[in-house]
Amino acid sequence: MSLFAIADTHLSFGTDKPMDIFGGWSDYTERLEKNWRAVVSDDDTVVIAGDISWAMKLEEAKADFAFLHSLPGKKLIMKGNHDYWWQTKKKLDLFLSENGFDTIEILFNNAFRVGDFTVCGSRGWFYDAQTEADQKVILREAGRIRLSTDCAKELGGEPILFLHYPPLTSEQCCREIVDTIKEAGIKRCYYGHLHGASTLFAYRGEFEGINYDLISADFLKFCPKLVEKF
Repeated sequence: MSLFAIADTHLSFGTDKPMDIFGGWSDYTERLEKNWRAVVSDDDTVVIAGDISWAMKLEEAKADFAFLHSLPGKKLIMKGNHDYWWQTKKKLDLFLSENGFDTIEILFNNAFRVGDFTVCGSRGWFYDAQTEADQKVILREAGRIRLSTDCAKELGGEPILFLHYPPLTSEQCCREIVDTIKEAGIKRCYYGHLHGASTLFAYRGEFEGINYDLISADFLKFCPKLVEKF
C-alpha cells in the first residue's frame, strides 16, 4: 500500500476547455492515465489537491469523475480555485453515491487515516494576499486547516497536510497559514496551483521545521508523486 499525491488535473471531458494551448499540456489526460496506471494499484490512495475539473456545474463534471473513478486506487479530492462545481460536502457525497463513484471521497474539514499516516488538508489562499477581503478568507482557511488537523489527531498516525495554494514561495510567506501549520505539528505539506514559470518560485524543502513540496500535475509530468510506502 502507498500514498500518492497530485494536484491540478484540470480535466474537461464534459466541457470545452482545452489545456493543450498551454506549453507542456499536450495529450495530458492520456499521459496522466498511462502514468497513473503504471504506479498506482487498487490498494493505494491518491490525494488530488484541487483544480480537478473545469466544469462549472457538478453535473458537467460527471465525465471527469468517471475518468478518475476508472483509475486504480482510492482518491481523496480537495477544492481548488477553479473547482466552480464544488458544493457542500453533503451534496458532493450524494452525487458520488448516486453515480457509483465509490473510489472517490471528499477531503473537506475532515481527515482520513491511510496506513500509519493521516491525510488532512484545505484549499488555502494566496500567500501574498493583502486586502481586507483576502485576510478574511485566510483566517477562514486557517480555521479549516485546524478542523482538518484536529480530525487527524483524533485518527492518529503522522498527519500529512495537503493544500491547493502554496502557503509560501522562495520569496514570500503567508504567515497566518504557516503558523497554523506549525501549531498543528505538521512536518510535511504538499501543495499545487503553480504552473510554468511560476514553479521556479516554488518552495521545496524545509522551512521552520516543515518540509514543503510542489505537486502540480504538469510539474510532476502528469505522474502521481509517491508520498509514502507502507
